[in-house]
Amino acid sequence: MKVLFIFYVPSGGVETLNRQRSIALKEVGINCHFLYYENRRNYLNEHYNPVFIKSDEAEIIKLIKKHQYDAIVITSDFKMVPAIKKSGYKGKIFVEIQGYGSIQQTRNGFFLGKTLAENDIDGFLNPRTPHISVLLNEIFPKVPKYEFNNCFDCSNFNYKATGKSFVQPIIGWVGRIEDNKNWQEFLSICFLLKRKLRNQLQVYLFEDPTLSFPEDREKFLKAMRKYHLEKNITLLPNIPNENMADYFSMISDSGGFLCSTSKIEGAPLTALEAMSCRCPILTTDSSGIRTAVTHNITGKYYEIGNPKEAVKEGVELIQNQALRQTIINNAVSHVKTNFHPSLYAQNFKKMMTSTLVSN
Repeated sequence: MKVLFIFYVPSGGVETLNRQRSIALKEVGINCHFLYYENRRNYLNEHYNPVFIKSDEAEIIKLIKKHQYDAIVITSDFKMVPAIKKSGYKGKIFVEIQGYGSIQQTRNGFFLGKTLAENDIDGFLNPRTPHISVLLNEIFPKVPKYEFNNCFDCSNFNYKATGKSFVQPIIGWVGRIEDNKNWQEFLSICFLLKRKLRNQLQVYLFEDPTLSFPEDREKFLKAMRKYHLEKNITLLPNIPNENMADYFSMISDSGGFLCSTSKIEGAPLTALEAMSCRCPILTTDSSGIRTAVTHNITGKYYEIGNPKEAVKEGVELIQNQALRQTIINNAVSHVKTNFHPSLYAQNFKKMMTSTLVSN
């Protein structure tokens, strides 16, 4: 079988997933191709299978006709569905939802999708994100849903001992400088944590500046100056994914943690990367994260809007070594067991064969 995966840009969690499932699905006889509408960076992470960068609809249809895909998986973009269907394509079309912004944005997007493409979709693919499941069942009751965890290969992305001695813990944050990632709250947490730890704090902020608006960046820089965090925060733009394991391992060895302040999220791919590298997680309950984090078992939660609680939980992650090690060990085991690539491949192949049989 041959499958084409379509997404807007090769960045963020979807790109990470594409790279992971490219290898996993090959093991069960599914050959993957990847199409992105544009690439805003000057490099492309290895996908282990063909990657195309095309935004022209006619060129995309030409590509689809040339390769005769058995199925096309479109992430989030309902508008592409009718265009593909009108071209005469006879294979299966799945819409994958890995995250869609706020709940209201998701609801609005789904209603638009219902108008545009409901009758042309063979199924929805969703990595067990609670709020997505609810909305899909509400708005698309008759369209089949396939829900299973994304894959994550711990054997290729894992802890690498730094051999360094760290004077102060490093707090990591990964995301875009935009409202849903809740960077304002993260800076507030850093300010309070810096005071609690008597300035013994380093912050690594990983971002893709091509995906943020200038006005948001200006607000971010202004807030950073307001909290006097210029000397504490290191901005790390567009770090290649292959290097992130080194950074997560460094955060782990420093005694720090990854902090996620998101308001709502789909799949927890960044969390899985950190967990695989023995880097503990402090996070909001952003819905999708629930498949990865259980409080004080595989990570820690704090109540969104309560930076003081975040600091309390964060300090415990830094100072309570027994709890820290228990969380780290449980997290690694959880990722290996429940997000194993072979499990994803089996579920994906089952989805493919069930739709082929039923149609």
